[in-house]
Amino acid sequence: MKNVKKVTSKVAIVGAGFVGSTAAYSLLIDGAASEIALIDVNREKAEGEAMDLQHGMQFRQNVKINFGSSYELCKDADIVVICAGAHQKPGETRIDLVKRNSAIFKGMILRIARHNKNCILLVVSNPVDILTYLTLKYSKFPKSRVFGSGTILDTARLRYKLGEYFQVSPNSVHAYILGEHGDSSFPVWSTANIAGINLKHLKKYNKKAMDKIFHETRNAAYEIIAKKGATYYAIGLGVSKIVNTILSNQNGVLALSSYLKNYQGVKDVCLSVPIVINRNGIKEHLVLPLNSLEKKQLKKSASIIKGIIRQCH
Repeated sequence: MKNVKKVTSKVAIVGAGFVGSTAAYSLLIDGAASEIALIDVNREKAEGEAMDLQHGMQFRQNVKINFGSSYELCKDADIVVICAGAHQKPGETRIDLVKRNSAIFKGMILRIARHNKNCILLVVSNPVDILTYLTLKYSKFPKSRVFGSGTILDTARLRYKLGEYFQVSPNSVHAYILGEHGDSSFPVWSTANIAGINLKHLKKYNKKAMDKIFHETRNAAYEIIAKKGATYYAIGLGVSKIVNTILSNQNGVLALSSYLKNYQGVKDVCLSVPIVINRNGIKEHLVLPLNSLEKKQLKKSASIIKGIIRQCH
């Protein structure tokens, strides 16, 4: 038997706000990473979050936690998770937000790349599809090593609601929300199934109920933000799932935002479709047999994202 080299895994998280710190907490519990580095322009915030995590070490595996405001902490990281960026101000348009984040990202990505040219860049900041596209452009990294959290959370919400409706575990529901992580996202009903049985063939199937479930899924973030101010638990767990899938070299399939070269006629844009990921990043894009309506919806998502990028440059 060959000697198995112990693989150590470092994850750097840029942005120690709600999402970044919750992702760090989820990674600590998960135990996939042997080192977590928290980076924030507000060094004190990064230090406070790191201290809080360090004090829980007795209850979890021994993970090294670093913090600071220097991008030097990205050195030797296998994955750099980007959760930093400006948040939408009341009355601010999406275009204005993208313009502000575009400027922030340019400096941030160049600093990350200065210290680490071999990592995988995972973008979580919103609007995630546009910022993933800009990260790819600014970093000049291979397309297989830059992707965004995309519709992983939208898909999880849909599966949870479908599981609730059909009274099965969400893990047994195979359904995707694709396209933009935003208002032009769409459910792929044509291939949605439980145990290989298309939803349409299940006793409880009802089109109106399905439309209501998608409507509630799409508006879930707005509802949570109205009730508690921000969403961070589920996306923190989602980040942990993505990181674990990469570091354990699983070849797992997730709905993530990535560069589409030619996917059902859609090209030169970052949108969510099912992709296979492992330690090298994206292994392949799985092309779902979309029906004509779903193809139109994907193209609509692409034209919206491209339009915003054009207006910002």
